[in-house]
Amino acid sequence: MNIKPSTYKAIYRLLDRVSPLDTDCGLLCDAACCMEGSGEDTGIFLLPGEEAIHNKEDWAIWEEDDAAEYNYPDSWDRLFFVKCKGPKGCNRTLRPIQCRSFPLLPHIKPDGELILVYNDVDLPYGCPLIDDEIPLNDDFVQATLTVWKHLIRDQRIYDLILEDSIDRGSD
Repeated sequence: MNIKPSTYKAIYRLLDRVSPLDTDCGLLCDAACCMEGSGEDTGIFLLPGEEAIHNKEDWAIWEEDDAAEYNYPDSWDRLFFVKCKGPKGCNRTLRPIQCRSFPLLPHIKPDGELILVYNDVDLPYGCPLIDDEIPLNDDFVQATLTVWKHLIRDQRIYDLILEDSIDRGSD
């Protein structure tokens, strides 16, 4: 099953209703995840089909690449990366799924269960939510889990999450 643009829009609306904290978590770190790092490639990839709801808006720098060049699963053919130009130019209603679910990542356990884990990818910035293990709002965690359960119905997304989970190790 490929995720349709209308489904991505519905997911965006669902995740717009929840937040990791009751306050703007960007105030804790001066929106570090939205800033272009000092020479770092701080972009984020879009999920397959997610690019269809964007018109390469000017709040980000857009790149398209061959997935094979980045060691993505064979089921992926191309990648779309976006690099945010910073929080002042960000259109929050258009943030990609991975921004909306940050600091959580989907993880498939060896028994096949999908869970969420704190982001363990090396980042060019510090995130207090991760570093200090600040408890996240339950409604945010539940909505994010629901979203990822739906998204992994797309074989390409499932393949990526499974590969990442295997690389991360079992929980």
